[in-house]
Amino acid sequence: MNSRERVAASLRYQPTDRIAVDFGGHRSSGIAAIAYAGLKKHLGITSGDIYVYDMVQQLAIVENEVLDLLGADTIELGRGFCRNDSDWQDWELPDGTPCKIPSFLNATKKDGDWFLFAPDGTALGVQRKGCLYFEQCHFPFENRSIKDVDLPKELAWGVGHNVWGGVATPGCEFPLDDAGLEKLTHGAAKLRKSTDRAIVALFGGNMFELPQWLFKMDSYFMQMGVDPDGVIALSEQLCELHLQRLERWLPAVKDSVDVVLFGDDLGSQRGPLMSPAMYRRYYKPYHAKLWKRAKEIAPAIRTNLHCCGGVEPLLDDLIDAGLDSINPVQITCADMTPAHLTSKFGGRIAFWGGGCDTRFVLPAGTPEDVRKHVREQVRLFVPRNPDGTFPGGFVFQQVHNIMANVPPENIVAMFEAVRNL
Repeated sequence: MNSRERVAASLRYQPTDRIAVDFGGHRSSGIAAIAYAGLKKHLGITSGDIYVYDMVQQLAIVENEVLDLLGADTIELGRGFCRNDSDWQDWELPDGTPCKIPSFLNATKKDGDWFLFAPDGTALGVQRKGCLYFEQCHFPFENRSIKDVDLPKELAWGVGHNVWGGVATPGCEFPLDDAGLEKLTHGAAKLRKSTDRAIVALFGGNMFELPQWLFKMDSYFMQMGVDPDGVIALSEQLCELHLQRLERWLPAVKDSVDVVLFGDDLGSQRGPLMSPAMYRRYYKPYHAKLWKRAKEIAPAIRTNLHCCGGVEPLLDDLIDAGLDSINPVQITCADMTPAHLTSKFGGRIAFWGGGCDTRFVLPAGTPEDVRKHVREQVRLFVPRNPDGTFPGGFVFQQVHNIMANVPPENIVAMFEAVRNL
């Protein structure tokens, strides 16, 4: 099997020759640029710069040489864009490491803090002095209620005026007009021809998180309780915006990508951030519309939802809504152990992640601790078949991004453990 075939088979519960591996295939399976600089040094790679493609999370582009060494089967659609030196500008990581960031970003330093700006000059995110990442500093509808917002007129503006929706990454820096769609199709097709890795395309389509970025989390949660009609009206309008974008974006890339990634963090450490009844009322119908439409446009693609937290009580509903796979499978949360998940949901949804704990084991364990942990996690998710193949339904990735403080020895140990199974 090549990488693309391996990922496709696993997502369809078909046997694979080895475990499919994701590293940097999307913006929650990557690596902080500071850690990536250390990893390159550890691997003896002296060529190339450090390219930060996700400015908010400070994630680095993982170069092909590293992907090859660590056995990665995925690549993010964004790697088909910003291929020229002129597409990048010089910057410096918080630890002083020189790097490159996309030239289309407006990053400005003021009084020791870095700010990211929208085209109209609104400061959307800030990296405080001494901090490793950017945080949202502008909430478009802060101190307003849903009923005070003219949704048809103001919602699209608000979606583009928060740090997650307004700070572009390579591949989404141009508008989805005819010229932008032509660029998108060309870049995606060129990437497809250059690799046999499975291409993951981030769409987003957040239904639950995006209102939090507009109103702030505490305000929106309160409105979920006191204004159900307003929340439903917002979900309807937001879904319509997402569908309009999906129907322009997906036809442009559908022949070049394998997985379309949606996003919505629905859980906390102890369980869902809402009751299952609230999920069914406020979000499930709209997730179902988006995932159904994606499969109508591109029947061959598989859907994936980035969804942090303890979401076990919601999995039946997510499956019923049409979801094919979920990441990052946060194994330290309530009811999210591999044994429980596979016994209850195995064969109905593919688990993309959960391969290595990023809270305790990866940053603080020894390399042997990491190897032992990874071997056990994989055994629980996909025990090897008698003929030596693996049963599918699982794509390995660590639980979320590799943070800046993770030792490179542990990163290598993690991928070695998977490769040597």
